[in-house]
Amino acid sequence: MVPSWLGTPLVTKAFVAVIGTLVIVLVVRIAQTSLIRSLRDPDSRYYARKLVTLGGYLSALLLLTIVFRDRLGGLTVAIGVASAGIAFALQEVIASIAGWIAISFGGFYAPGDRVQLGGIRGDVIDIGILRTTLMELGEWVSSDLYTGRIVRIANSFVFKEPVFNYSGDFPFLWDELRVPVMHGGDHRLARTILERVMGEEFSHELIEASMQAWRDMVRRYLLENASLEPAVSLVITDNWLEFTLRYVVDYKQRRVTRDRLFVRILDAFAATEGKVAIGSTTIQLVEPPPFEVRVSRSPTKPDQQAP
Repeated sequence: MVPSWLGTPLVTKAFVAVIGTLVIVLVVRIAQTSLIRSLRDPDSRYYARKLVTLGGYLSALLLLTIVFRDRLGGLTVAIGVASAGIAFALQEVIASIAGWIAISFGGFYAPGDRVQLGGIRGDVIDIGILRTTLMELGEWVSSDLYTGRIVRIANSFVFKEPVFNYSGDFPFLWDELRVPVMHGGDHRLARTILERVMGEEFSHELIEASMQAWRDMVRRYLLENASLEPAVSLVITDNWLEFTLRYVVDYKQRRVTRDRLFVRILDAFAATEGKVAIGSTTIQLVEPPPFEVRVSRSPTKPDQQAP
């Protein structure tokens, strides 16, 4: 015999809600699988999956609202009483959701950007409703290399700490390379070599792309025009002649660019046959010369002589 409570309207509506939710979940999974197969661009796949997931949440919420529409009026008072306690208990969750809204519509960063959040540097690989997921950079490895650790940071962080974006509106960075040259060398030849190396390394297309991005920044923000051409400057120190190479580079190519520049510079200096050489501080420790210590006794006074 079937229990009588199974035929009540509330149980029927709950059954409809569960079945409808399962159907929505199944449709979302099928849609995500189809998008992965049909879309080749990783960015398009990512945003399409996010859009389908958000559509699924909204569909489930709409379904529950329609099914239980006759009971929503009685829940108004209970929701109002519980809202204060819920807001206090879930204040961090609410702040994270508000941070997600700010990130999504405020342009703080987007998936694929290189950012620094609270001292943690990494590439943004996902932005959830509550947390931002980073692939970490730095820490025990040098320069801009991945550590392999996945870091999840609460979205509420955007309201508490500065957000550093390496690749937002201006996807380039200024970088400097210091080259010590030995005193007594041909400093004019050294400058010529460094300028030639930078001219060979940085193409006209890269410089023009960075200039166009900077012009867009000037139109959007209160900025002055800046020099984006590679430049070489000289400072004399007690130990060597210090040349500084300043240039603009793509934010993901900084380490590789420094490596290529150093190799080119060393090869060019070696071809000068000693006219230009890398300077270094040399400390030579030598053995001190032998020394002798002679102790002389003062003559004894007559009244102090023994009898």
